[in-house]
Amino acid sequence: MTATDAAPAGRDPTSSGLRIIPARYWGQRLVAALLMAVVLGFAVLVASSRNVQWDAILPYLFDPTILDGIRLTLVFTVLAMAISILAGVVLAMMRLASNPILSGFAGFYIWFFRGTPLLVQIIFWFNIQLFIPAIDIGPLHVETNALISAFTAALLALSLNESAYVAEIVRGGLLAVDKGQSEAATALGYTPFQTLTRIVLPQALRVIIPPIGNQTISMLKTTSLVSVVAAQDLLTRVQNIYAKNFLIIELLIVASIWYLVLTTVASIGQSWIERRLGRSDRAPAKARRILGAAGRRG
Repeated sequence: MTATDAAPAGRDPTSSGLRIIPARYWGQRLVAALLMAVVLGFAVLVASSRNVQWDAILPYLFDPTILDGIRLTLVFTVLAMAISILAGVVLAMMRLASNPILSGFAGFYIWFFRGTPLLVQIIFWFNIQLFIPAIDIGPLHVETNALISAFTAALLALSLNESAYVAEIVRGGLLAVDKGQSEAATALGYTPFQTLTRIVLPQALRVIIPPIGNQTISMLKTTSLVSVVAAQDLLTRVQNIYAKNFLIIELLIVASIWYLVLTTVASIGQSWIERRLGRSDRAPAKARRILGAAGRRG
């Protein structure tokens, strides 16, 4: 038998003495070589630049001002995601409601906040005192300028915008659960709230959590937009520093390094959660196999 002869059906080619030669994709190798050459050339070009003070980057990595900006970036991310998840669940349930007013309001909210740029929303909330100078509720008089600070305006914009995306993620997760689950829960006497919290949501979480993790990672980077209203996040602190010492590229590299670190840590956390969810998916199947085997033995 020669190397070109086909192996008999059902037999491993290696057991018949055939030599298996992996396919060579020369086009892929050529593209990979060109890509490596471009990346290496760009790295050499950047590293050899005389206009970048590389020795200034390390001291600023742990500068107290930079660390304060990182802390505020994390605060924005955690608070905005917490608020948007709560609001997103409510909006998703309203979107799926049979009441046309509730469903229509949720649909309009999602359409509006997904259809307008986040940067515009941040500037809008920061300047809301231009057309609502004060809030009067009976004897209560509050100046809008005092109520809506740069921090509040940024948090409002991030939360309201993100809640529209979370609502669609949650709605997709709820729709992924078989309707028979809800019908069975109703037949067993569960209230709609009990059906949602005990039957539907736990199953929908397996669909909801991965994209929510992606949105959280995206939020870490999106917080940089709040620098437009000087909300003192990481990018704002970097801009304040390079406005004085003119180390623009060096400070932007510092900011990029920290954003990469934060998103990497968040990605690791997301992978861990997804593995845990994968285990919870396998556990019921394993339990059913054990119970089935026990039933057959009985």
